[in-house]
Amino acid sequence: MTAAIALDVGTFAALGEPNRLRMVELLRGGPRAVGEMAEALGIRQPQVSKHLKVLGEAGLVSVEAVARRRIYRLEPAPFAAMAHWVDSFEALWSQRLDAMGDVLASLDDA
Repeated sequence: MTAAIALDVGTFAALGEPNRLRMVELLRGGPRAVGEMAEALGIRQPQVSKHLKVLGEAGLVSVEAVARRRIYRLEPAPFAAMAHWVDSFEALWSQRLDAMGDVLASLDDA
């Protein structure tokens, strides 16, 4: 199975919304409560909860109930899959850049 097949496209769909991407950036610094994220992002708590639900359904975040608070944290597996997918393009770009270097070198020789 190729990296592209193993990658869940729902991950990209969830991250395609700017506020959700900003939430992921906040969570890179560690787990946070919904209220903390709402304050940091300047959006209402119900909106944050709605976006976190989408991120959770995509497997990007998990939640833990601590008393009356919900603490969210990033799940590493989907991000590792994205990194693996992006890394799979390295050989392709290396070949293309080497070919371009050969063309440029031949132009210098001419």
